[in-house]
Amino acid sequence: MPTAAEFTGHACHDEHTHSAPKPPAQVAVRHDWTATEVRALYDLPLLDLLYRAQTIHRSVFVENKVQLCSLLSIKTGGCPENCSYCPQSAHYDTGVKAEKLMPVAEVLDSAKQARDAGATRFCMGAAWREVRDGAQFDSVLEMVKGVRALGMEACCTLGMLSESQAKRLKDAGLTAYNHNLDTSPEHYGNIISTRIYQDRLKTLAHVRDAGISVCSGGIIGMGESVDDRCKLLVQLANQPEHPESVPINSLVAIEGTPLEKQAPVDFTEMVRMIAVARIMMPSSMVRLSAGRKSLSAEAQLLCMAAGANSIFFGDKLLTTGNPEYDQDMALLKKAGIAPLEPNAS
Repeated sequence: MPTAAEFTGHACHDEHTHSAPKPPAQVAVRHDWTATEVRALYDLPLLDLLYRAQTIHRSVFVENKVQLCSLLSIKTGGCPENCSYCPQSAHYDTGVKAEKLMPVAEVLDSAKQARDAGATRFCMGAAWREVRDGAQFDSVLEMVKGVRALGMEACCTLGMLSESQAKRLKDAGLTAYNHNLDTSPEHYGNIISTRIYQDRLKTLAHVRDAGISVCSGGIIGMGESVDDRCKLLVQLANQPEHPESVPINSLVAIEGTPLEKQAPVDFTEMVRMIAVARIMMPSSMVRLSAGRKSLSAEAQLLCMAAGANSIFFGDKLLTTGNPEYDQDMALLKKAGIAPLEPNAS
């Protein structure tokens, strides 16, 4: 894990995690963005936008390092939600079969392998609509404890959470909870109908109130407008606290889902989303997430120049492909970008 010395500006909560860096005085931290302001940023000439985002990024994150995160699907398939992008939904025939929750020991073995490969954060995803108390949730709590004992940040995405469940995860040592807003409130109903936007906001509130870092972002390329993308960023940045982590995903169109015929977004759209997110949320870890496999090495470096300072690595993101480990390491080495070191102690 990064220490304060390894990651300039990060004060440690404990030996296994860090807080967000405090921006210098000249970098504004706002929670009152308007969609009009954000659209004006998004529409800037690309290199002007890139310069502005990079200036803020390097003034906050002084060292040129990228956090490596590993994501494991601990319970795959059979989800009762009807998210139009998701191959794990029970509503669609995508070839993804419903599986049982993985054993704790198997998950922790994967976490150790990820740590030894350089990951500082281990994320565990379960295809559930919501967490249910009982033996399975108890197993997840043991997974969290085990990941933290390995010297890694532990992140979960398990669906909707109650207030008491968030507190139990906090007590187990959970670093962060991922619950993406996906898109704007206006476009949300076109993507999913089995829950409402307010359900997602309520879970984020429970996570934040429990003292767990919020990981929340969205997906572009789902038929949304540019204004929808800007309104998504407004929703994220105008939270009481900026999410500690903001994953920016590009749709991976999966055969069998309602969005299977969606054309891929141009790489410049990912660059714009990351750059605007960096400007609006200067202290957040902006994560270059799903869809990275379709990006060239040059496009990925542009995303990092725009403010992305975290990537998921490994061969799979839940059920979709991801660039190979050796390719990632070679790219970072060529660019002179060092990965944040795991804390093996």
